[in-house]
Amino acid sequence: MDLPRSYTIRESSHRICDPFTAEKFAILGAAIRLRPGMTVLDLCCGKGEMLSSWARDHQVTGVGIDISTVSIAAAIERAAEFGVSDNVEYLHGDASHHVSAEPVDVAACIGASWIGDGITGTIALLERSLRPGGTILVGEPFWRGEPPTGAEALQACHAETPDFYRTLPALVEHFGELGYDLVEMVLADEDSWDRYRAASWLNLRTWLDENPHDELAPELRAELDTAPLEYVRYSRPLLGWGVFALMKR
Repeated sequence: MDLPRSYTIRESSHRICDPFTAEKFAILGAAIRLRPGMTVLDLCCGKGEMLSSWARDHQVTGVGIDISTVSIAAAIERAAEFGVSDNVEYLHGDASHHVSAEPVDVAACIGASWIGDGITGTIALLERSLRPGGTILVGEPFWRGEPPTGAEALQACHAETPDFYRTLPALVEHFGELGYDLVEMVLADEDSWDRYRAASWLNLRTWLDENPHDELAPELRAELDTAPLEYVRYSRPLLGWGVFALMKR
């Protein structure tokens, strides 16, 4: 049970595996008014930057779950780097089936709503771990304008159909339809998108230079040939992303 090796190569230098920055996570933690002693569950926690930095800055405790062994190893290192190893725990596992043994103050899934077959199922999964009055955090893409219809644009945005993502107004409306108040949000910007996507190109090039005969080399060479242009032509202008804080009505 792990992520493909191509994923770990592509994001090998990333501390945050989403189009977000440490500064934006700091803004988010302050915005949702984290307090010492609060508990956090982070499903698909990646390399632990959010949970570990919040444990350091806000004295929360928490558990992170991720299917990637590479990410979990990095998360454990991050906790040690931030001096919070006694306050957070990182577990290798399938987050799509994880429910906290004790209700938590904040239940999060940042940028991995596939674990619930979409945003609706992911919110339902997170709610199972949440104490009454707690906060759900979801990180989700959205169309910045009218959804594209061309096959090349959709493929570049990793969308199967134009309705694969919602627009931002439609996403906010959907939260209400599910019975939640949107109480805070922090959105990615073009710079944080660039840091996420462009960093992967240097990761790919460095790996290709060091591993020209690896069985993955042709696939990753083809990706590097096309990814930068696809990004600036389609993903960068068309796709937004944000973290949304929800509370049950």
